[in-house]
Amino acid sequence: MDTKAVFTALYDVCEENAAFFSGATKGQAGDAAQRLVDAMTTIQEHARSLEPVISGFAAIYHHFDFDPHIPANGYRSLVKVVRCCLLHIIHKGRYITSNRRSIFFRVSHSATEMEVYCSALCQLRALLYLAQRLLHDNSQGNLFFQEESGISQSFLREYASMHKGCFYGRCVGFQFTPAIRPFLQSIAISLVAFGDNYKKHQSGIGVAASSLLTSGKYAIDPDLRGQEYERITQNLDVHFWKTFWNITETEVLSSLVSMTATQVKVNRALSVPPMPFDLPLVADPTHTVTVSPPAAHIGPGPVQMRLISYELREGQDSEKLLALCRSEGGPISLSLGLKTKRSPPSPWLVLHFHGGGFVAQTSKSHEPYLRSWSQDLNAPILSVDYSLAPEAPFPRALEECFYAYCWAIKNHNLLGWTGERVCLAGDSAGGNLCVTVSMRAAAHGVRMPDGIVAAYPATLLTVYASPSRLLSLMDPLLPLSVLARCLSAYAGTDPQVEKQVEKVSTLSIVRRDTALLLRDFKQGASNWIHSLLDRGSADSVRKSVSEASLTSPHADPPVSGKESEYSLEKGSLKSQTCQDLGTHANSGASNVQKNPEDVSFFLCKEVDPSVSESFSFVAIPPPGGQEDSENPREFPEGFEPLRSEQLAEMNMQSSPIVRNPYMSPLLAPDSMLKGLPPVHIVLRGNIDLDPMLDDSVMFAKRLRNIGQPVTLCAVDDLPHGFLSLSQLSRETREAANICMERIRDVFTMKDPPPEMRMHRKLERTNQKPSATKRDHTQLSGLEYKEKNKGINQLLNVNL
Repeated sequence: MDTKAVFTALYDVCEENAAFFSGATKGQAGDAAQRLVDAMTTIQEHARSLEPVISGFAAIYHHFDFDPHIPANGYRSLVKVVRCCLLHIIHKGRYITSNRRSIFFRVSHSATEMEVYCSALCQLRALLYLAQRLLHDNSQGNLFFQEESGISQSFLREYASMHKGCFYGRCVGFQFTPAIRPFLQSIAISLVAFGDNYKKHQSGIGVAASSLLTSGKYAIDPDLRGQEYERITQNLDVHFWKTFWNITETEVLSSLVSMTATQVKVNRALSVPPMPFDLPLVADPTHTVTVSPPAAHIGPGPVQMRLISYELREGQDSEKLLALCRSEGGPISLSLGLKTKRSPPSPWLVLHFHGGGFVAQTSKSHEPYLRSWSQDLNAPILSVDYSLAPEAPFPRALEECFYAYCWAIKNHNLLGWTGERVCLAGDSAGGNLCVTVSMRAAAHGVRMPDGIVAAYPATLLTVYASPSRLLSLMDPLLPLSVLARCLSAYAGTDPQVEKQVEKVSTLSIVRRDTALLLRDFKQGASNWIHSLLDRGSADSVRKSVSEASLTSPHADPPVSGKESEYSLEKGSLKSQTCQDLGTHANSGASNVQKNPEDVSFFLCKEVDPSVSESFSFVAIPPPGGQEDSENPREFPEGFEPLRSEQLAEMNMQSSPIVRNPYMSPLLAPDSMLKGLPPVHIVLRGNIDLDPMLDDSVMFAKRLRNIGQPVTLCAVDDLPHGFLSLSQLSRETREAANICMERIRDVFTMKDPPPEMRMHRKLERTNQKPSATKRDHTQLSGLEYKEKNKGINQLLNVNL
C-alpha cells in the first residue's frame, strides 16, 4: 500500500471540507459545521505526526515476520489498523464532499462521525508511540519485552486510563471484513444490554425480556453503546464474562444451533470416572507408567467429554461406552432400535480442547464445526469439557485434558478408532492445552500425539508487553482488562468476591427457568452444567505419579517461586499441585535447579548493525530521557491521548505461577519443546487485532530455531474466536476449513521432515470487492464520489 498516497488523499479531503464549512452561518447548523471543521483540522494534525512513524515501521516490520511468505506480526497489525482508520476517514470525507449540498445532508451527524474517528486516530497515535518505546527497549527481532516492569508496566498503566469507548460505538469493527462487522455490532449491543440487567432480575425470562427491550436504545445510539461497553470492560469481573460467554450454552440457543449444524450419528456426552490406569512407556514398552486421575483443587472427579462421529463405528455402541454416557435429554443422536449399520473403526481421532479463556464455554459451544469436521475428515472427535476457572484454576484443566488423552489411547476401541493416528486440536486456551498436554506426555514417557493444530493459541500468560497486545486496547471480543481477569482466574489469583453472585447469576437463572420449560428434553445437561459451575474450591489432594514418570528423560523443570530450593529424592512420591506441577528432576542427575524465569525466548543475540541503524530511526526512548524515572511521561510534549472517566482495574503484577512452562509454553526450556510433535498454528492474518498474534509468531520461531516441525498459516480480517463463529459467515466457515485441512495433513503425513514450514499465506477465495462499497453507518443509497483511482481501489479492498 502506498502510504504517501493515502496521507495525500487524507490531507486533500480534510482541507477541502474544512474550507467549505469554515464559512457556514451561525446557529445550530453553524455550530455543527464548526465541529466538523475542528475535527478535520485535528485529523490533519494527527496525520502529520503519524506519517513518518508509519513509513518508518513499514520499512522494518518485515524483520519480525516468521517467514517472508507469512507477513504477520504485531507491528504490521498496528500499521495496517492505522491505515484502515485513515481509509475510513477518507471514505467518510468523500461522502461529505459528494453530499454536502444535498437537502438531506445532516451536518451534525457527519460532524459526530468525524469526531469519533478523530478520537480513534488519536488513540492509535498513542499506541504507535508505545510501540516505538517497545522497539527501543526490546532486543532486536523480538516482539515481547521480557519483564513486567518498564514498558510492560507503562502499557498496563496507560491502558487503565486511556479512553476506549470510541472503538465500540460508531466505528466498532472498522478494521475487520465488512461481512463480520454487523455481527460485532450485534455482540456489542447484546453485551451492553445484558450488562444493564446483570443481577437485576430473579427470572431468566425477565432478564431476556429486559435485555431485548433495552437493546433498542444501544442500537439507535452508538455513542451510548460505546460508553457502556467501556464501563463494562473496565469494571465487571470474570463472573460476568463467564455468564455472558456461556449464553450459547442455554437450552434454547443450543437447540437452534444443533438444528442448523451437520447431523451426526453419534453425539454422546461421556463422564469418565477417576480411576488410575497404566500405559506402556515409549522407550521401553515392557514397563508402564501410572496415569493418575485429576485431583488438583477440587479433589478426584470424573472427566467430562463429548464423542462426536458422523458414522456409527464399531465400539461406539458398546455396553462399556454406554455405561459412561451422561444424560443430556433432548433427541438422542444414536438410536439402537434402528440397528444402524456399523462402520469399521477409523484410523484417525481428533482430540479437541475448546477455547473460552479457561473460564467459559464447553464442547457444545464448538459443536457445529466439530460435527462438520467429523464428516469431512471421516474420523471421530473427542472433545474434552475440562473444569473451568476460577473454581478450578491451574493445573486442573491440564490434568483433565492429559487424563482424557491417555484414556483415549487406552480405550481406543470404545471410540471407533484403531489407535493409529491422533491429532490434538484447540483454539485460544485450547491451543495452549494442546501444547502443554503434549509436553506432559513427553514428561511421562507415553505415546506422543501425531500432530497439534492450534488456532490463535495462548502461549504466554504473563503481562509482558508486545505490539499485538497494544491492540487489545480496541479488541471488540477480548480487551486486555477481560483477558487479564481470565488469566488471573486460571492462575488462581482471582479473588472470589463474587462467589455469592455466581450462585444467582443470570445464566444460572436462565438454566433454571429453561430447564423447567424444557424439563423433558434437556434436564440432564442443565443439572450437570449447574453443578460444574457451582463446585467450590478445595485443597488439592493430587495423588502421586509412578516412579517411572519421575525418572523420565523429559523431566519437567521446577516452577519459580519465592523459595528456589526444590529437592526430590530418587524414588520418592511427590504431590503434584498448582505449586509443584512439573518439579520432578531426573533421579540420576545432580540437584541443579533451572528456573523457568531464566529461560529466554529472545532469538537474536547478535545485533546486525545495518538493521539496528534502521530500527533507530523509528524507536524512541521515553520523552526527556526519563528512563529511570519512577513515573516517566510516556508521550512527547504537546500530545496526550484521550482519558477515560474512570480507571480500569488492572493487576500490575502477575503471579509467579504464570511463568510455569505448563502455563506459558513459550517460556519452556528447549529440552521440553524438542519432543513436541509437528505443530500447525492457524492465526489471524496481517490486519490483526488478536492479542495472541505475537504469542503464535514467537512460539513458531522458537520451534523452528530448535529444529521442531512447525507451520504457520494466516487468515485475514477475522476476530479472535473465529472457530466459535464458524456458522455466521462464509469467511469464518472457510477459516474453520483451513484448520480442518491442517488436521488432515497430520493424518496423511507419514514421515514429517525434521523442519517443516509453510511458505505461503492462505487467503480467502471467491472474494471480489464490489465496484462501490457502501457506508453501513450512513444513509443507504448514498455513495462517495471517486477522486483518486488508486485510493478508491484501496478503499474497496479495506471497506
